[in-house]
This record gives sequence, C-alpha cells and structure tokens, in this order.
Amino acid sequence: MPYRDGLFGQVSIPVMAAENDLQELKERGVQVESYLRELQNEICQRLEKVDHGKSFSQDQWNFSGGDGGGNSRILENGSVFEKAGVNFSSIAGSRLPAAGSERLAQLNDRPFRATGVSVVIHPLSPYVPTTHMNLRFIQVDRKYWWFGGGFDLTPYYGFEEDAVHWHRMAAAACEGFGDQLYQKLKIWCDQYFYLKHRGETRGVGGLFFDDYTAGGFDSSFQFLQSVGKHFIKAYLPIVERRMHLSYGEREREFQLIRRGRYVEFNLVYDRGTLFGLQSKGRTESILMSLPPNVSWRYDWKPEPGSEEQRLNEFLRPRDWLGER
Repeated sequence: MPYRDGLFGQVSIPVMAAENDLQELKERGVQVESYLRELQNEICQRLEKVDHGKSFSQDQWNFSGGDGGGNSRILENGSVFEKAGVNFSSIAGSRLPAAGSERLAQLNDRPFRATGVSVVIHPLSPYVPTTHMNLRFIQVDRKYWWFGGGFDLTPYYGFEEDAVHWHRMAAAACEGFGDQLYQKLKIWCDQYFYLKHRGETRGVGGLFFDDYTAGGFDSSFQFLQSVGKHFIKAYLPIVERRMHLSYGEREREFQLIRRGRYVEFNLVYDRGTLFGLQSKGRTESILMSLPPNVSWRYDWKPEPGSEEQRLNEFLRPRDWLGER
C-alpha cells in the first residue's frame, strides 16, 4: 500500500495497491460503521442520564442523493440540554463534494462513501459550554480512504479549570499516536474554528484532523476510537461542574448573542455542513447543529470590564496545558 507525501505532519493518503484489497476496504468500512453506531448509542445514553432521563427522539432516513441513510437523534427542552443532536450517517454517492477533502481536490466528483457520527450539544445554562464532535471515514473511488474529525468546546463564560481539563483529555486522546500529535491537531483546530469576518475564535478549541491515515488503517482507526472515548471524558465533568450554577436574564441574553456566532460559523465556514448540503443530504439532519434559540443585536458590545467582555480574551488560542 504505497503512500503519498505526508500532509500536515503525519497525515498521508494511501492508495489501494491491488484488486484483492478492495474486499478488505469494504470490510473496514463495515468495521468503522459498527463502531460509530455503538458510539452513538453510548453518547445518547450518557446524555440522557445526565439530563435526568430525558429521552432522545429517533428519526431514520434514506439518502436521496444516492445509497444509504442515517439515524438522527435529537433531545430537546431538557432540564440540562436545551438541544442535543447525535447523528449517524453512512451514505454513498457518485460524486464526492468539494468539501469532502481539504487538500485532495483531485478526488472531487469521484464515487464516494462517507460514514460518520456528528454531535452538537447546546446546554440550557449559559455556564455550561456548547460542544461539538465529529468522526468520519471517507472512501473514494474504491481506492482511497481517510479519517477525519475532532472535538471542540465553545464556552459563554470562561473557566480556566474547564479549559485545562478539556485540553488534558484532548492530549490524552493523542497519546501513543505520534510525537507532538496533540500540539499539531490543537493548532489545526484553533485555525479552523475561526470567524474570519469577525476576527474571533469560536471557542477554546480542542482537536481537528482530516485526511488522516497515519500508520495505516489499524492505527488510524484506533486513534479515531480514542478521540471518541475521550470526548465524553472531556465534556461530562464540565457539565456536571457547571449545570447547577444560578444565572439570570443577563447571562441568558449573552448566551443567545454568542450562539449567533456559532450559527455564523456553521453556515459560512463549516465543512461538515457544506459537505452535507453539497451531497444533497437530509437538510434537517445537517442543520441539527443550529441552536434552538439565538439572538443578533445590531452592533452589540459588552460592558467594559465585564465577564462578557473578558470572553474574547479568554478564547484567544493559548497553551492551556502550559498554564497549570
């Protein structure tokens, strides 16, 4: 299985070398799909437990742009989570959308299969951060494959303890998969989740990776599973630490304004959203990432010296693990 030159450090794209590898590639796709379905179940169960038994609704759907489909699960109006979406999909089409790969434009418009889980959680309390995780496996033209995904955290009020814990778990997810991998994927995440039109970072970052095949399939798949395992370890302790803090109208209004930034990023820049729309995916499932309530106020500015003003400084990319 020859490799091209590495992309972003350890990332490279393998080319299947022989016809008998095609059956192996198909079996690998089944293996990834099984894991991601199990992960969807686990995340939903853990979130339901935190939200005092509030249940996810389920929506099975078929992919109108080709073969396959998905299972969208949504929890709404909980006592802890105002809206949480945990979606699984496995779709196949005749033309890979332009958003399918950041660096491999030569593979656009070829037959593809994309299998993934996408998680977006919008808590009710302004003191509990919004979070996002995506894990995906892409196969193109029966020859190429790669993994992508990551997780990030979007707080409305800055707590150093939470950000440090989040990045400790992100670093732990990368342990054993190569020197400096956490640092590389952290930088990639900081650069990706950036609102260029506002000059603002969306959150405190985490991990972001794409076109990932480092060490071959087994090692890459193990890394994907490590990211999935550490996501819950990273997020739920923060939820449980902040969910009971009291807040008022001021904090709630600020949360809704900051959610507007989240919407702007997802509709303007997010490659997952663009991929779904370009591939003629199911619109309701693609846009499940949007918060249920949001506010835009013309030329709104926080009060000088307030916690709201401090947020932008708090969100600036930094070495969270070096500031313990």
